[in-house]
Amino acid sequence: MLRRVVRQSKFRHVFGQAVRNDQCYDDIRVSRVTWDSSFCAVNPKFVAIIIDASGGGAFLVLPLNKTGRIDKVYPTVCGHTGPVLDIEWCPHNDQVIASGSEDCTVMVWQIPENGLESPLSEPVVVLGGHSKRVGIVSWHPTARNVLLSAGCDNQIIIWNVGSGEAMIHLEDMHPDVIFSVSWSRSGSLLCTACKDKKVRVIDPRKNKIVAEKDKAHEGARPMRAIFLADGNIFTTGFSRMSERQLALWKSDNMDEPICVQEMDSSNGVLLPFYDPDTNIVYLCGKGDSSIRYFEITDEAPYVHYLNTFSTKEPQRGMGYMPKRGLDVNKCEISRFYKLHERKCEPIIMTVPRKVSMCLRGDNTNVLSSICPKC
Repeated sequence: MLRRVVRQSKFRHVFGQAVRNDQCYDDIRVSRVTWDSSFCAVNPKFVAIIIDASGGGAFLVLPLNKTGRIDKVYPTVCGHTGPVLDIEWCPHNDQVIASGSEDCTVMVWQIPENGLESPLSEPVVVLGGHSKRVGIVSWHPTARNVLLSAGCDNQIIIWNVGSGEAMIHLEDMHPDVIFSVSWSRSGSLLCTACKDKKVRVIDPRKNKIVAEKDKAHEGARPMRAIFLADGNIFTTGFSRMSERQLALWKSDNMDEPICVQEMDSSNGVLLPFYDPDTNIVYLCGKGDSSIRYFEITDEAPYVHYLNTFSTKEPQRGMGYMPKRGLDVNKCEISRFYKLHERKCEPIIMTVPRKVSMCLRGDNTNVLSSICPKC
């Protein structure tokens, strides 16, 4: 018998490619605030980027086709009185975006069909319930008009955006700053990472902690935790020796991790982006110049390193396009929007396809990748 040396995977040869310069967004003053968020949100219509703004907080909203140099007087969304810390597009309406700010408010904005023609300073709704800055906003994945916000007052609020009222207050669960919040795929559970080094699984309807793990990563620097499609939890953090780590956990029993891997000794926080269709996790470190990607499987060691996409310049932030905004006919499986100091650069991840000729029933030569019999 021949021993299989290389693990079989459809995504072992996934490669990244940056677009041409004329397809980038140039001359953008990307925000310099020290908060560890992605600073960028993308959907099939628009790309939104948090920028430096005098006299308050603002972010740009650009149609995807408006590439090239962006004019300094291009209209912005500018209703916040403090710097914007996080933004996220609504998954159910491509023209609605939420923003959280240092001014302790969450605002929801309606973007015109063709983009902004004048500065937008009037939000659709203002959600004010936090006593300190709001660093995380996250829409519910399945329910319309449900928005989560987490602030430096250590509480999570789930809002009914339609009425502008808070539905659920999750208080006294986190004694310190909340680093990340992630919905489960169905939206029935939350997974949070906190500065007290605990990862918690919370049932928001019952207002109780279902499971938690103390010292998921022993380092003092920020952690991230996200739900995977099978209900497991993927975390990134730092070891006691300040080495970057990733780990995989079962959400119903977090006593011991399924897998722990140490990566390197850089100090940039790893931002995880997850694709549930391919079960690939992309790790983008703040200040890194690379994107690492891993495949999650049921076979040991469970988290399989695939490859690294590297560029010359470090990233200030990263946007991740939903699957419905990709060109799947070109075998595109993900697209990132990398923020430089003055530029936003799309990066396309592609699965190479074997191209060969075959003979179909009607004697027509076609590519095997589109032949229904192949």
